[in-house]
Amino acid sequence: MAALPTSRVEPAVHHAAGRTSADIGIPSRLLAQAIASACDRIAPLWPLRNFVAVNPFLGFSGQTFESTCATMRRIARVDMLMPRGFYRDAVADGVVTQADLATALTQVPRIESAPGNLLALNEALARDPEGHSRPSAVVATIAEVLDSLAGGDRHASRTAFMVDELSKWCAAYFDQGQAAWTLPSRSLKPYAAWRNAMRHDRNPEAMGIAGFRSAVAGMPDDPHAAIAAVIDALAIPERAIGDYLYRALFDIRGWAAYVRYLAWDNALHGREDDRLVHLLAIRLVWGYALFCERRDPAVKHAWASAMADASALPRDEHLGDDPELAVDLVLQRAYEIAYQRNLLSRLGAHAVVSNPVPAERPALLAAFCIDVRSEIFRRALERLSAQIQTLGFAGFFGFPIEYVPIGEERGGAQCPVLLKPAFTVCEAVARASDREQAHIVALRRLRRRVDKAWKSFKLSAVSSFTYVETVGLAFAAKLLSDSAGQTRTVDHPHMDGLDPGVRRRLGPRLDPGRLHGRETGFTQEQRLSMAEAVLRAMSLTQGFARLVLLAGHGSTTVNNPHASGLDCGACGGHTGEANARVAAAILNDPDVRIGLAARGITIPPETWFVGALHDTTTDELHLFDTDDLPPAFQPDIERARQWLACAAVATRKERAPLLGVDPRKPVDAQVMARARDWSQVRPEWGLAGNAAFIAAPRARTRGLDLAGQAFLHRYDWRQDKEFAILELVMTAPMVVASWINLQYYGSTVNNRAFGAGNKVLHNIIGTLGVLQGNAGDLQVGLPLQSVHDGEKFIHKPLRLNVFLEAPLHAIDAVIGRQQSVRELIENRWLHLYAIGEDGLIARYEGAGHWQNERAG
Repeated sequence: MAALPTSRVEPAVHHAAGRTSADIGIPSRLLAQAIASACDRIAPLWPLRNFVAVNPFLGFSGQTFESTCATMRRIARVDMLMPRGFYRDAVADGVVTQADLATALTQVPRIESAPGNLLALNEALARDPEGHSRPSAVVATIAEVLDSLAGGDRHASRTAFMVDELSKWCAAYFDQGQAAWTLPSRSLKPYAAWRNAMRHDRNPEAMGIAGFRSAVAGMPDDPHAAIAAVIDALAIPERAIGDYLYRALFDIRGWAAYVRYLAWDNALHGREDDRLVHLLAIRLVWGYALFCERRDPAVKHAWASAMADASALPRDEHLGDDPELAVDLVLQRAYEIAYQRNLLSRLGAHAVVSNPVPAERPALLAAFCIDVRSEIFRRALERLSAQIQTLGFAGFFGFPIEYVPIGEERGGAQCPVLLKPAFTVCEAVARASDREQAHIVALRRLRRRVDKAWKSFKLSAVSSFTYVETVGLAFAAKLLSDSAGQTRTVDHPHMDGLDPGVRRRLGPRLDPGRLHGRETGFTQEQRLSMAEAVLRAMSLTQGFARLVLLAGHGSTTVNNPHASGLDCGACGGHTGEANARVAAAILNDPDVRIGLAARGITIPPETWFVGALHDTTTDELHLFDTDDLPPAFQPDIERARQWLACAAVATRKERAPLLGVDPRKPVDAQVMARARDWSQVRPEWGLAGNAAFIAAPRARTRGLDLAGQAFLHRYDWRQDKEFAILELVMTAPMVVASWINLQYYGSTVNNRAFGAGNKVLHNIIGTLGVLQGNAGDLQVGLPLQSVHDGEKFIHKPLRLNVFLEAPLHAIDAVIGRQQSVRELIENRWLHLYAIGEDGLIARYEGAGHWQNERAG
């Protein structure tokens, strides 16, 4: 397409306040669709207090993995695959074989100019792709065009300056308690608040952006109209409007992701939230103001050329004419095939009869979260005795609750972010009179007010200096003790200031009540219905052990902004203690058991449920409410404690090499010390290495070393009436596991675009997230230290491999009914396998077709 006439790109929007999008000439339907498409492509970013794994490509699930790689290259100029040298090393090291490469050539969708045979692929593998072809049509922004004219001078970068300024304003506007002085215009919607602030902000003009304030003031008051005005003034081709809007948001993807989270959270509660549209308007107006700065022919020509390129963009589902991308897609598929080949071989060779689950009633059944870190502990525990069984289930144990700490009015959502809490559970002091309970609540509230006042004193403009002079040295002892590596157990901030005796009595209150007009606790019918649903979802309707542990998990770290990301994602970035204790208490309720028996689930009277918490940093496992244990179970609990302690030692020993623990020194003490070491950038590896999700009876994997890389969910299709549980597994835990997997994938293949950078340089901003250094965009994803040990990647860039032991027709039916599941599978965001009763494994090829795999 010929270059657009430069006459259209003259600044022509000044004094446009009060205009609407219809006045500007862009069809409102087209504009609305383009804005919605751009906003929907942004994946949400949960704040630090409940940082959970999110698929960074969530907004692209409607198109294939391969076409999304092409789209991201064209629109955002970022890669979703590893550098060519990574795959070259994998082939050289024998990880990927020539047979894997040949198989990959047959499985990756054909791309124009892709290698047609193994010889051509090996030739491409041997060359350095730098300097070779890139997409011929890309989306550029005003700031990017100006930067290119400046010759790439980082100090003159308009993009960097714009992002810094926008980030600074967003930090003030969205602040959640870090700032001592709040932004005066926070009561306004974002676009109006920003324009109000820009009336007084001379910083852009001081940096050479002439007329910045007048350009902003001349824009329409309505954000939709402002977006339309910028599109019209910049002559964005109709074909490229949606892509241009997404590219604009991608420049500030961290803050856009946080605002997307706000909209997501409000949508769960049926509330509308258009703040991301406001942020988009802010970003576009910023770019327009940059355009107004330069009116010389060089800029006009460069911009017209950029828009000509943008108008030639292919559709998203088209893979384009990028031969190097075609090569890398085949290499990525070969890398995954190599992993699958090994895993299939091990699953096939692992005969069920070689390590059967005991037929007799076990002494201990321990239910852990499906989290990959549990796999190592479960395997270590089961090795201790044939009387021990374990199972995997989502760590919130089927109880979507809001857990309100004592003395608080609101609590955190202890459930997957795909759900909203169905119940509110308040923390209370066991065996406390109303008077004692009220006294403790009053103390907590007083402590909160004192803490708030003390914080204000420390941070105020004048008293902060007095604070440092007065108590600065008092922190020396604390710093020394932290660096010495003293240990502690998983704790909670809301316990600060409580007497140790009171702490031991804290727990969930299940009885119905009210909190500021809200219903709390559970009625008897709710207890019974929840208990039945949970047991059936766990495939635990018979064979109850004498002692059943429900083990949630959390993590002990210090000086770690992303600490909640190491807690339970199924519990919304909190520890699973509350859910485990609620579930255990309800399942121990005599009336609930009577009701369950009437519904076909008989829990023997000699079975007791115990809530527990697995500390994934130290591998300690804490048991709760053991004071309520009937005397007859005391020997059982003591034996369980011994087993758990032995399993913890074995687990720490297995994890030690990856942590770099010195084998010449006591392993346990070193692992414990890492949890308390404020200078430790890697107290544990989190879910690094995750690569498989297996929903099957435990017999399928019992005794098999899966190296902490598999999510293990107990599922027995023979107990699944009408395959309702299979549908639940595929729409909830499988999807969540895919989110986790793709977050680690994105943070590995391109940490700059989809990760959080170097955590040593992190600065907390607004209590919401982190910056890399003292400026720039809010960081998304995981720090580099979460996936890389300084020498090599610990997490391998693999899409999730899902194994379901269920009939093919049942799996196909779920895929057909559930669009979100269908998009994940058909668009190859994960790899799906089915395990037959005979142990044979079939791979899903798409469109309802399955291919039997050799698994041994």
